[in-house]
Amino acid sequence: MKFNIEKTDNEWRDQLGDESYRILREAGTERAFTGAYNKNYETGEYECKGCGETLFLSDSKFDSGCGWPSFDASQEGKVLYKKDISHGMIRTEILCANCGGHLGHVFNDGPTATGQRYCVNSLSINFKKEEI
Repeated sequence: MKFNIEKTDNEWRDQLGDESYRILREAGTERAFTGAYNKNYETGEYECKGCGETLFLSDSKFDSGCGWPSFDASQEGKVLYKKDISHGMIRTEILCANCGGHLGHVFNDGPTATGQRYCVNSLSINFKKEEI
């Protein structure tokens, strides 16, 4: 896949650090209940840590109890969906449409009207608090 932002592995690693690089560029997963944004309920935007693209808004965030930040919708056109058959499961991987960074997975078991649960690694995003 071709993305708007492309960098070498070394450039990504220098920018992101080891743990975020493992998540965003190698499709890793952080341990459940350890992420900085799992219990964050401030008003603002969640941006891709790789490129700064706004992916999710705080009004779509909910506590799913799964241990990762969960959203019931993404910003239109900002997330790509890819079939993931790793680890003996069939899931839908979510990627930043701008830089191709791995964000997590989306499931069809959300409790809101969308029926979606975007399960996102905190290490793949940054939070930008709304200025009052």
